Amino acid sequence: MSTIRLTAAQAMVRYMAAQMTEDGNRFIDGVWAIFGHGNVAGLGEALEQAGNALPTWRGQNEQTMAHTAIAYAKANKRTRAMAVTSSIGPGATNLVTAAALAHVNRLPLLLIPGDVFANRAPDPVLQQVEDFDDGTVSANDCFRPVSRYFDRISRPEHLLTALPRAFQVMTDPANCGPVTLAFCQDTQAEAFDYPESFFEPKVWRIRRPEPDSRDIDDVAAMIKVADNPVLICGGGVVYSQAEETLADFATRHGIPVLETQAGKSALAQSHPMNFGAAGVDGAECANKLAEVADLVIGVGTRFQDFTTGSWALFKNSGRKLVSINVKGYDACKHGATAVVGDAKAALEKISSALGDYNSGAFDPQSRLDWLARVDAHCTARTNIPEDYLPLDAEVIGAVQRTATQKTIAMCAAGTMPGALKLLWQAPQGGYHMEYGYSCMGYEIAGALGVKLAKPDRDVVCFVGDGSYMMANSELATAVMRRVPFTVVLTDNRGYGCINRLQMGTGGEQFNNLYQNCNVEVQPDIDFVAHAASMGAHAVKARDIADLEVQILASRDRAVPTVIVIDTDPMHGPGENGGGHWWDVAIPEVSSREAVRTAREGYVAALKHQRAAD
Repeated sequence: MSTIRLTAAQAMVRYMAAQMTEDGNRFIDGVWAIFGHGNVAGLGEALEQAGNALPTWRGQNEQTMAHTAIAYAKANKRTRAMAVTSSIGPGATNLVTAAALAHVNRLPLLLIPGDVFANRAPDPVLQQVEDFDDGTVSANDCFRPVSRYFDRISRPEHLLTALPRAFQVMTDPANCGPVTLAFCQDTQAEAFDYPESFFEPKVWRIRRPEPDSRDIDDVAAMIKVADNPVLICGGGVVYSQAEETLADFATRHGIPVLETQAGKSALAQSHPMNFGAAGVDGAECANKLAEVADLVIGVGTRFQDFTTGSWALFKNSGRKLVSINVKGYDACKHGATAVVGDAKAALEKISSALGDYNSGAFDPQSRLDWLARVDAHCTARTNIPEDYLPLDAEVIGAVQRTATQKTIAMCAAGTMPGALKLLWQAPQGGYHMEYGYSCMGYEIAGALGVKLAKPDRDVVCFVGDGSYMMANSELATAVMRRVPFTVVLTDNRGYGCINRLQMGTGGEQFNNLYQNCNVEVQPDIDFVAHAASMGAHAVKARDIADLEVQILASRDRAVPTVIVIDTDPMHGPGENGGGHWWDVAIPEVSSREAVRTAREGYVAALKHQRAAD
């Protein structure tokens, strides 16, 4: 057997560079790195030697580097991924939030945090977390509950089994998620005689698991006797690349499609079978269909609480639930009739079993009426007072009117996710939302990742001032790498979304908007100057008309553009008739009458919950 002597770090880098996709690309497109004493001498040396065989990019924060990698994988429909390496200690634990985000969203991400010395000779080393009762624990054990696969590389030969396992998880449609390989810093530098065959190029095929034919027959029979079936489109439709299959299925069999955050834009909003968002942030026409549905067919969805209106949306007393999902854990939730398999394969087989069946039990005009109301709601207001602040709906309308088939709207947390799900009329593939974890601070880094994955698309990043303040530093990275996208920064001077939720549950306005916080001086943050200081083109829009002008002007620039606009924090997106109840627990005891009144409504609403049958 021919061998080659390499350090463990050099072997890891060489192996990653040789793992390929079916279309001839590296599965790991490159490595985001911030070096410290836990990885600079080992992985740092190996990555520098690799050069363009496995490119290395420097970010500004470990968490946001990982967010960029996650967005890249999501935009590539999980067919490609990136790796992120950090030092031990805070560099590593900065990645834990991103690992949780990737885990919740079922997205591939390779994390390589440095770890303490395997030989323990210099212990305790700088930044080492010492467990008084367990000598095997390090800070990296924080990754265990938020990793799909976790391993600690404490011997060079561990890579021979750990790396194939890592790639198998990241390319598995059912078990896909983040992998953490905690890499002991002395092990990174140790040499071993690796088999040369270990580094031969390998193509990773993403499987399409076939569903059980008996489950297909059961579901087809359920559809045939249903009076009001609906389809709930989740992210699994996108990852299965089943968009056209879903469109054909819905059209042929006359079953309307309702969208989740992850499934939005699998069908273009213009598709006649797309009735829009379901649930808490749902369209009126979609939620009316959900309320009367006697058969709810989830395709690639986890049935998150926003989709189900915290399980009070599907009100039909005879309602049955079907879940088509590649992961049995998700397919069996809430007593659903499970179809465990790939979304595309399952829809094709169910369609074949249905033959010429067509339900047609929906009102096509309700969809058109709703979209007309959305257009009206998103139109800029006229005859406004001098101190008027635009609504988020008006901001969305401005971006919508400038959008093309190349536009991708993206966001993650705050007001805009619900507003965009409800109001944004996306072309197919024109929507990118991180809402499984709803992670504030994802937006700027995510926009960078989306644009890297889709360089020919126009990426528009919606971000509120609160989320921008949490994590904005990858804007400088985008400037340095000349990755252009447009940021629409809505400044409502605090956390407007949670402030409205606080008021809606009977609470006093407290600690959300700056004006209700315990501060000596109200802040006057100059977001334009801040973004410009990092090299972005930054401007403040005077009004909605000026916002449209600035968005159009941003498309010819080689650097990101940040457009700031002041908005009204007091009005939510659903004031034109959309939305649904959401289970947010309200105190049983309070001195506030408003809380007591809200509690009475909450208790009444709980009677409509049907989480399982």
